[in-house]
Amino acid sequence: MNNLHNLINAIEPIHQEVALQANDHLNQLTKPQGSLGKLEDIARQVAGITGEVMPTFEKKAVIVMAGDHGVCEEGISAFPAAVTPQMVLNFLYGGAAVNVLARHAGADVVCVDMGVNADLEHPNLVSCKVRKGTRNMAKEAALTLEETTQAIVAGSEIVDDLVAKGYRLFATGEMGIGNTTASAAILCALTGLDTSIAVGRGTGIDDATWLHKQSVVNTALDVNGLLGRGAGVSAGASASASASASASASASAEEGSSGDYALEVLSKVGGLEIAGLVGVILGAAKHRCPVIVDGFISSTAALVASRLAPLSASYMLASHLSQEQGHAKVLESVGLAAMLQMDMRLGEGTGAVLVFNLIDAAGKIMKEMATFESAGVSRE
Repeated sequence: MNNLHNLINAIEPIHQEVALQANDHLNQLTKPQGSLGKLEDIARQVAGITGEVMPTFEKKAVIVMAGDHGVCEEGISAFPAAVTPQMVLNFLYGGAAVNVLARHAGADVVCVDMGVNADLEHPNLVSCKVRKGTRNMAKEAALTLEETTQAIVAGSEIVDDLVAKGYRLFATGEMGIGNTTASAAILCALTGLDTSIAVGRGTGIDDATWLHKQSVVNTALDVNGLLGRGAGVSAGASASASASASASASASAEEGSSGDYALEVLSKVGGLEIAGLVGVILGAAKHRCPVIVDGFISSTAALVASRLAPLSASYMLASHLSQEQGHAKVLESVGLAAMLQMDMRLGEGTGAVLVFNLIDAAGKIMKEMATFESAGVSRE
């Protein structure tokens, strides 16, 4: 637990003054002020995160966390749990959608076994297995607090290793049959949302299975003593680079209240890959690296991270708005706004990897676009 507290306490506010310097530079470029919209938002936020007006990201990685879920025993997915290890091998051999899109963006895929219910071996697999899948959250707590903390810290240590190798830009990805059920349960527990709003179709389930999935989530919340406890709780952080930074004392107070509850929720109804992604997000924030959040599951990890360490939200960029119906509510709770709406619901980090290209584009605008003075263009 001390390692987790040390990780949280190592996160500092972003550099607001550098974000303002980036804004001043944007306003000198040959365009009407603000006319590049979200590209300008990206440039300002990334400058504030890194402390550099024009940072470069020569090495970037999408970290794909994998884990299985005991709740699959309840028949909540259109696919069997055996798909999780099969897809992990697909990632490792470069055949999944996230591999294709990562290659297009010039990024590396880092595949992590955080809790797959199988014995996997591959030279490129990062093995951080805490246990072989979670327990069935509809019958008992999915994880112990110790297991949850171990997964979070392991996720942050993966970022430590990658930063030491020169990576400065990260995206979150995941694989785990049943993880939309766990994510919906986390969302309900932390926000008080009704399951009819938070629970989506996941892998493409029919109406009957969708209603059953809602029932399973309600049962899990009830069994674990979480029903009604999260209503009205605010995430307490904003991702906007222009928002005022929270004081360290405020962050510590949040950690001691909703942060403790978020850790409890993650352990009781979460997943090992979700906990690992919480660690990735916190680790990126510790190292002042931008972290692009993918879809529903990744955003749920972002919600937990923002409750544990409110300052971490300023290091996150939301990539896309998933078709999973609870996704918009998660982003709203964290204080993030999606950059893309692509009608995607695959996971893996596919939406987040697309935004690598937008970050590269924003960087080129900052470095290569002429100013009014250099181009001899009149402002009036």
